[in-house]
Amino acid sequence: MEPLAGGLLAGVLEKQDGGRRYEERQQKRVEEHRPALEQYEAFCRELGQAPADVGLAWLLHQPAVTAPIVGPRTMQQFEGSLAALEVTLEDAALDRLDEIFPGYKAAPMEYAW
Repeated sequence: MEPLAGGLLAGVLEKQDGGRRYEERQQKRVEEHRPALEQYEAFCRELGQAPADVGLAWLLHQPAVTAPIVGPRTMQQFEGSLAALEVTLEDAALDRLDEIFPGYKAAPMEYAW
């Protein structure tokens, strides 16, 4: 899976500029996950951070992730990704993110044979 879930964790509900989220497949994904995305984007606003920055910071807080592979299409996206390095998520914030998006298990322990 892509670090920002194909754009879903980049503020897809807030953006009004068109782009991939208006493709039929992406629209289906947005609608399928709308309740969680609404909670996520509201939580990001509470934190005072951009959704994409929170998404990447959340990924960077995972012990099994050594180097997320981001795929910015523009220099602006690349520079925006660097902002995630400055985002510190406290345990309460990490717990809240896990509540919004439940079902993920700690790796590699939970996936070991």
